[in-house]
Amino acid sequence: MKIATIVGARPQFIKTAPISIKIKDSIDSLSEIIIHTGQHFEKNMSNIFFDEMKIPKPKFNLNINQINYGQMIENMVQGIKPILYNENINGVLVYGDTNSTLAGSIAAKQIDIPLFHVEAGLRSNDRSMYEENNRIITDHLSDLLFCPNKNAVNNLAGENLTEGVFFSGDIMLDAYIKFNSFKKS
Repeated sequence: MKIATIVGARPQFIKTAPISIKIKDSIDSLSEIIIHTGQHFEKNMSNIFFDEMKIPKPKFNLNINQINYGQMIENMVQGIKPILYNENINGVLVYGDTNSTLAGSIAAKQIDIPLFHVEAGLRSNDRSMYEENNRIITDHLSDLLFCPNKNAVNNLAGENLTEGVFFSGDIMLDAYIKFNSFKKS
């Protein structure tokens, strides 16, 4: 199975590290390409995480940033779709609630690729936030929903999302445990 991981913002780089490392160390039947949308693009907001956390370098960087919300989502979707198609992707993995998450979700569903959402079910209950809308839409498009806590599972159940829902634990805690041994020079 070939997975495309869609990332673009600093928290996503941290979240993807434990999973990308597991995929890299997995059996040959599982592989990953990383698509970086470019949402966070400065070295201290992007490259440093790939270098220090030993995350595989993105195969693609769309360099989409510093534009309004709607245009950013549209440009990301249009950039991601041909990559998913040309790379023969079997599943798309997205994290959290960023513009990159929503764009990856829309792109996957537009070409009928299964979607996997890590940090599913989290809610602020503030629909004025782009992030809240991003996470709600992504959850409703997803085939597999990986929830960090029981409250997230309950939130999804309250939205009639019960199929493909897993209480998987907190990926940020996993990253903290994995990288806690890092020492500052």
